[in-house]
Amino acid sequence: MALRGVWQLKKLVVSYCNWGGSSRGIRAFMESELPAFKEKNPQLEVVTELNRGQHPFLKGLYKNKNERVVCVKNLNQDEVLEAATKLRNSLGRKVVKLKTRHVTKQPSVQGTWSTALKL
Repeated sequence: MALRGVWQLKKLVVSYCNWGGSSRGIRAFMESELPAFKEKNPQLEVVTELNRGQHPFLKGLYKNKNERVVCVKNLNQDEVLEAATKLRNSLGRKVVKLKTRHVTKQPSVQGTWSTALKL
């Protein structure tokens, strides 16, 4: 995704095994979908690496020094393309879990919210 007009994903690493069954979908993705994906995203550096005997994954390296790894084990080529697109579209920020809802000591002046409309 672009933040202030700058794409945040700078490098996409495609890791696969050349004989494993779990890498079947990513090998098909590399043959058919990856060249078009590279052409549509010229700002993105795409690197393929061979890891024999390991499950396939996609790793996104972002401008803010964060990285995200997505396992694409046993996925078909369309699902791998979707995972790569999601990595490209994300900002690379860490996911922060909210601990609790916002609770206030002062009740709302407008009253509590209700789905029922009272006229």
